[in-house]
Amino acid sequence: MINAMTAVLLAKLILAPALVVGSSLAGRRWGAAIAGILVSLPIVAGPILLFSWLDHGERFAAEAAGAALRGIAVLGGFALLFAVICAYLPWPVVLGVTWAACLTGGLLLAHVQVGPVAGLALALSVNTACWYAIRRRRSGEPVAVRPRWWDLPSRAVATGLLVVTLTTAASALGPETTGVLAPFPIATSVVAAFALAQAGPETAVATLLGVLRGLPGFAMFCFVVAVLVEKLGGPAAFGLGTVAALVTAFLLRPRVRDVRASPPAAAARSGT
Repeated sequence: MINAMTAVLLAKLILAPALVVGSSLAGRRWGAAIAGILVSLPIVAGPILLFSWLDHGERFAAEAAGAALRGIAVLGGFALLFAVICAYLPWPVVLGVTWAACLTGGLLLAHVQVGPVAGLALALSVNTACWYAIRRRRSGEPVAVRPRWWDLPSRAVATGLLVVTLTTAASALGPETTGVLAPFPIATSVVAAFALAQAGPETAVATLLGVLRGLPGFAMFCFVVAVLVEKLGGPAAFGLGTVAALVTAFLLRPRVRDVRASPPAAAARSGT
């Protein structure tokens, strides 16, 4: 029989990678922006916070979720920095620079104590400013490519390794640092780096714009969990947080003409 610790580990190894793969498949069908929107939902940080609740209880989860709102502000900065430098540097360097900046910002914000309401306001304002800044810099259209056979397995493996590394460090990091680092761009890094490596900067930028469009839903998830997990318990708080995230994402979904990506036929013709 599988014990609780083994079940949690299996969930870490399966859930987040599977959801990243699903977002990637949706992006192939409907465009890079849709992939970004889907991957910005709490499909990675959500399980991290959930496992924090399972392992450490309601108080830890509430503090971590509140701190995650500050991490979402850092994630917005990550997206902006990635979008600015990805046209000039190869993807490994872009990831190295943006990860270093993200870790530095997250660790600094872990020492800034604000409540969930202020954290939500910070996340939404920084996210909005970064979205407008990237939109102003955008100069071209995303390019569709034919993915290689190893594309989805590589995304799944990369996501699983990053999720396990971060979540297993939670007990040593404490709730504030765990929460701030929960939105660390695991899934975003995977989809943006693959987009940059395979299709170029414009596709990566389109993906990041989708991420920023979807982050308010992520912020609402964290806010609801932070406010309600100690009052209603984990199942109710995480369930209501998920509903809040999905409703927010639906309300902020792009119009059809705003989803700017090449159709599948063009991807087949590109032959890369």
